[in-house]
Amino acid sequence: MPKASIIITTYNRPHLLPRAIASACASGQDVEVIVVDDASSDETASICQSTRGITYVRLDRNQGVAGARNVGLVASRGEYISFLDDDDVRLPNSLDEQIEALRKTPEAMLCYAKAIPAVASGKQSEPYPAHCPQGDIFWKLLVRNFIPCGTVVVRRTCVSRVGLLDDSIPGIDDWDIWIRIVELFPVIAMEMPVIIWRQSTPASAQGSSRTVELIALGRRRFRDHWMKLPRAVNATRAERHEAWRAFSRNIAEHLTWETLSALRQAQAGRGLTSAQTLLRLHPGALLSVLRRWTRASTIITLMTAGTGRNDLANAKTRFKQIRSDAPRQ
Repeated sequence: MPKASIIITTYNRPHLLPRAIASACASGQDVEVIVVDDASSDETASICQSTRGITYVRLDRNQGVAGARNVGLVASRGEYISFLDDDDVRLPNSLDEQIEALRKTPEAMLCYAKAIPAVASGKQSEPYPAHCPQGDIFWKLLVRNFIPCGTVVVRRTCVSRVGLLDDSIPGIDDWDIWIRIVELFPVIAMEMPVIIWRQSTPASAQGSSRTVELIALGRRRFRDHWMKLPRAVNATRAERHEAWRAFSRNIAEHLTWETLSALRQAQAGRGLTSAQTLLRLHPGALLSVLRRWTRASTIITLMTAGTGRNDLANAKTRFKQIRSDAPRQ
């Protein structure tokens, strides 16, 4: 039985896949690399079949990232499990370092770390998140997903306890399973980068680029599922209220950013959709957000953001770091 399994899901990106596979193999010793081909229609199958040292699983119909990851989970055998997107890169020996951290902290079931955001040109930004909370992070994680998926290593016993990913919520399925884990177990974090994390844009095929849709999906999940978990149900009314207040403020900030960035790129339709969503979901939040955005650090980030997609992606990463580090009023 291998010590760890890295599950790579892929769909029609054969030019990126070999790099991801090579990085997974170099991330640790005794690593099982499972590539789940989500019904690609190009040369992905032939590339995988000719690649030695991997377990290749091909799906007959496209099941989306969460469904493909679940197939990989079922096929995996490692004591520790990690996911890697086909356009991301695991840093050498990083998996072994995280496994050793988990070995030294037996009560923790999940270890995450920082990611280095990068755009298609290769330009990199400062590691995200700026700081990595650890221990009991349930309430913090409810407010915003600050855990880059590819940095996570979990124990197999933990997945057996909380269940598989929910493929009915594509784009936030990783956030959902992290919340189910941290509701029950403490988390450890490493203040170091372990992956190079390719950033999405509105024009990309990545699920995280559908910001407005994902925000609405996350809002429903928060109210209909996460606040009905035993930890939330048994919390005080004040704790529940503050969680919703902070979550709503985070949503408002994301939508305001999407509105402004769309307008800077002369994408009036996308900007209007973001603004309408903001006013519909949280009509009272806009004034609060604008008041908080008058801080010098935030204004500088907004003013220096270029009009190109890559510049805006870098500015958004920097903006997220500023907002996550800002004291809450």
